[in-house]
Amino acid sequence: VQLQASGGGLVQAGGSLRLSCAASGRTFSSVAMGWFRQAPGKEREFVASISYSGGFTIYADSVKDRFAISRDNAKNTVALKMNSLEPEDTAVYYCAAAGMGTSWVIRDPLRYDYWGQGTQVTVSS
Repeated sequence: VQLQASGGGLVQAGGSLRLSCAASGRTFSSVAMGWFRQAPGKEREFVASISYSGGFTIYADSVKDRFAISRDNAKNTVALKMNSLEPEDTAVYYCAAAGMGTSWVIRDPLRYDYWGQGTQVTVSS
């Protein structure tokens, strides 16, 4: 089972990026998916989560109204569109898949069983 995140890069403040995460080895259409991030010297923090069907989403307060999580179960992918990026958004971003039975949105990283390798997002001021 593998989650492969991509789409990170260097962008100026106010810019946009779209992160993608492709899952392989099994289907994740029955579980929640999420994005987390970790900045240098800080703990990993929750960014966004999407329910198994894609019908419900939740966000960290710091990214609400700027980021949008989506999923395509037919392609076994999840995406994070990031708008109005700020230097404080600089971090390594990780996609994650929840464990079996966790179909609804969830903020707790301990409920996610599979993690991607991370993709670096750097926002310059």
